[in-house]
Amino acid sequence: MTTPNADGTSPTDSNIALVAALMAQLNITADQLPRTDAAPRPNRAIPTFDDYIPQVADGVVAGTRRVYDTYWRRIREKWGHRRLDEPTPLEIRRFAEEVRQNAVIRRNHRGGAGAAEHLIAAFRCIYRYAVADRLIEAGNNPAARVDKPHRQPSLRHALPDPALAAIIKVAGETGNDPDLDLLILRLHIETACRRGGALALRRQDLDTDQCLVRLQEKGQTQRWQPISPTLTASLIAHHSERSDGSPAGQLLRYRGGRPVGRRRYDHLWHRIGTYLPWVAVQQISVHWIRHTTLTWIERHFSYAIARAFAGHAGGSEAGTTATYVKATLQEIAQALATMTGEPHPVADMDPMASMLRAEALTWSNDATQPHDTVPAEDS
Repeated sequence: MTTPNADGTSPTDSNIALVAALMAQLNITADQLPRTDAAPRPNRAIPTFDDYIPQVADGVVAGTRRVYDTYWRRIREKWGHRRLDEPTPLEIRRFAEEVRQNAVIRRNHRGGAGAAEHLIAAFRCIYRYAVADRLIEAGNNPAARVDKPHRQPSLRHALPDPALAAIIKVAGETGNDPDLDLLILRLHIETACRRGGALALRRQDLDTDQCLVRLQEKGQTQRWQPISPTLTASLIAHHSERSDGSPAGQLLRYRGGRPVGRRRYDHLWHRIGTYLPWVAVQQISVHWIRHTTLTWIERHFSYAIARAFAGHAGGSEAGTTATYVKATLQEIAQALATMTGEPHPVADMDPMASMLRAEALTWSNDATQPHDTVPAEDS
C-alpha cells in the first residue's frame, strides 16, 4: 500500500506527470519510445545431470566426448538425480578432491591431479552449454568458480638420436606387421602430427604432386603439411595394397584391410618397451616423437617455423609479432627437406624471388617510351 502525497495524489501519478513534462520538453512522443512489452521468456524446467549430460555428449566433437566421457559417468553416478542448479562450488571442489584421492594408480600416476582437473573441465563443459541454453545464468555457474589444480610440467622431451634409432630398429624387427609400424613412425617423425591426425588420414588427403598431406587434428583444425617423396610413395603403396579403393576411407590399415585404431599405438609402445626398458619406465609414447621433431626444427631453423610445423600458427600465445612472421609452406618444406635429406617440390618454389626476377615485370617507367599526356583539369 502506497502513501499518498500531501496534495492527495499518488506517487505513481506524480511520476507519470513528471515523465510527461520531461517528454514534452524534449519533444518526444510515446510512439517514439522503444517497445518494452515483449513477452517474457517462459520459465524452463532445470534438467538433472542424467537428463542433460547425454544431450551435451551428443553435441560435442568425438575427441571431447572421449576425454570427458569417464568423468560424465562419474557425475551421473553420484549426482545424476540432482538438477544443474543444485551443486555449489564447494561441493564440486569436494567431488574433485574425492576423484583425485581415488584416481587409479598407473605407472605414470602423478598424484591424481590430472583426474581432478579433467572432472572440473567436464563440469565446465556441461555448464557452458547450460548457460548457452539459458537454463542458468552465467553468474550462477558453480563450475566457473572452482579453480583447477595446478598443472604439473610435462615430463616429455625430445629424444636423442640413438634413442630414436633404437625405437625404429625394434619397431622394424618385431611384431606382426613391421611395415605398418615403420610407416606410422615415419609419418609422425616427418609431420610431428598427433595420433588423431594420423588416424584421420585418408587417401584424398594426399597431394602426390607436391608431396603434401592434409592433417585434421584436435579442435577440428586442418593444415597442409609437407612430407618427403619417399613417405608419399609409401602411403600410396600402403593404400593400394590394403584399402578397398575408396579415397574417403581411413588410410592406415592392417593387412586384412581393417582400419588401424588407437590400440595399435598402445600395443606398439608396449612391445617396444619390452625390448627397451627405458621406454616403459619413462612412459614414452608417440607424442614424444612430436617433441623430438619440433625441437630439431626449432634448433636448426626458427621458432616461427617450428610453431607452424606443429600446427600452432593460429594462436596468439607467442605475442603479436608472431602474427606478422608466420612461416610459409615453402619454409616448412625446406626444413623437412633438410631433416630428411630429400629434395621437396614445394621447397624449390620461391615465389617472392621469382616475382622479383621476372623479366616480364617492369618496376620503373621506361624513359624511352612516350608518356601519356595528362589533360589539365578544368578551372
